[in-house]
Amino acid sequence: MSNNIPDTGETSLTSKRTGVDLAIRYGFLTLLAGLLIFFGIAAEGFVSPFSAVFIFQSVAITGILALGVTFTLVVDGFDLSIGSTATSALMLSAYVMVVLEMGAVIAVIACLTMGALVGLVNGLLIVKARVPDLLATLGMMFLLIGLQRIPTEGRSISTGMTMPGGEKANGTFAPEFLWLGRNRFDFFIDNLVPVSVIILLLVASIVWVFLEKTRHGRLMYAIGSNERAASLAGTNVNRYKIAAYMISGVLASVGGILLSARLGRGDLASGNNLLLDSVAAALIGFAVLGAAKPNAFGTIVGALFVGVLLQGLTMMNAPYYTQDFVKGIVLVVALVFTFVLTGRRTGSNH
Repeated sequence: MSNNIPDTGETSLTSKRTGVDLAIRYGFLTLLAGLLIFFGIAAEGFVSPFSAVFIFQSVAITGILALGVTFTLVVDGFDLSIGSTATSALMLSAYVMVVLEMGAVIAVIACLTMGALVGLVNGLLIVKARVPDLLATLGMMFLLIGLQRIPTEGRSISTGMTMPGGEKANGTFAPEFLWLGRNRFDFFIDNLVPVSVIILLLVASIVWVFLEKTRHGRLMYAIGSNERAASLAGTNVNRYKIAAYMISGVLASVGGILLSARLGRGDLASGNNLLLDSVAAALIGFAVLGAAKPNAFGTIVGALFVGVLLQGLTMMNAPYYTQDFVKGIVLVVALVFTFVLTGRRTGSNH
């Protein structure tokens, strides 16, 4: 008779595990869907082509920077210089075209080279000089913040401005450069998808394939999981770490180029929130589909979440000083999904 009595304790435990697993896997996507519904109802005009374009543009720049952060997270590092690298690329592109009166190609090459060099220095400081990644990239952040202000004595760059030496800057932004930040493609609705979004999708696809489908990507994950074991297996850990920071620097420069092309001027203040937004997007990515690790798809969803959140708050006339507070709450929720629930699930398996 006892054999016919259901084991309610085991059934209850199984149900709890299933509920936790579902929360881990789909909780954040559900939160994103709820946010879209809420803003669609509460913020007039949120569901409109204009709002969508604005979100796409902000997501493109944030997402590309966040993908750079993702690379450093994969190798168990962190890059605090990502925002200042992007702003330096913005200022450098403006300086090359407006002050030096050179073309768009030279400006883009200069920015990408600068980003790679910043990443190389960060990587060498971390793997050769043994400086902790947070300190090395924090130092680089302050260095770049100062360096980008020196040529113009702290002023933004625009056509016709007077330089510190007294001469006027008569150059202009090349039309093909501005095309990167301002042109849009027609998809179902006229002029809805900016070029920058297409660039984001291309970069994200390449990053996803590299990290998930190639040997080099798997080795990077191995380094982040257990650096010593990866080294004993014959992996050149230092080379991969330096490469991760160089990729981060280059992607930051791409984001800076797109922002410069969108603004059409070298605006120092425009990159103030790039670091916080990109880091938030990369960390939120841990919670998407229960990945519990840095990944390209989760990072893009995280960037979309940040873009939707900021656009919704702006359209609801929320004070600007509350936006970082709300982003902090969202990030804490994402970390709960990632670490608390995942830790509970992992613990239950042992």
